[in-house]
Amino acid sequence: MLPLIYTNVGAARIFLAACLIWNVPEMIGAFKQTAKASRKEASVQDRGSMGILIGLQWVGLALNFLIAGLFPAAAIVWHRTALFGIGVTLILLGVALRWYAIWMLGRYFTRDVAVSADQQVVQTGPYRYIRHPAYSGTFLTMLGVGLAVANWASLVALLLCVLSGHLYRVSVEERALS
Repeated sequence: MLPLIYTNVGAARIFLAACLIWNVPEMIGAFKQTAKASRKEASVQDRGSMGILIGLQWVGLALNFLIAGLFPAAAIVWHRTALFGIGVTLILLGVALRWYAIWMLGRYFTRDVAVSADQQVVQTGPYRYIRHPAYSGTFLTMLGVGLAVANWASLVALLLCVLSGHLYRVSVEERALS
């Protein structure tokens, strides 16, 4: 069975709207900010993690949609419409968590792994409860994409790619902050 976004115009529009809400601010932010431009005193220690993270996210997304189309037998048919709604909701909740975390970091947020001598560990907002809330938000968003597509095989491929990228990125950040 093909995903609702492939067969239902209304579902496709809702999914597209959620994806635009997610991606347009990300693209604008990517063009507006780099560590060197936003914090000249910051020491960039990215070790290629941004490229790896984004690359694995795009590979995961491509596999998600490709596998769902090529292997409809792996579709999750249980409460398909509800699963789609849950997926879209998770996309939006993940976006909200990510941007709240970025907002709480304030001037210390960079897209590259970069640290400053005066940098403080943020322990307010979502950072009080979650070690990496911006990444958790991204992972929640990707889980939502996978659930909205409703295909076991594509969901696993997507989450493995995203998790791999984030594990490397977090290891680079932890080394930079220690």
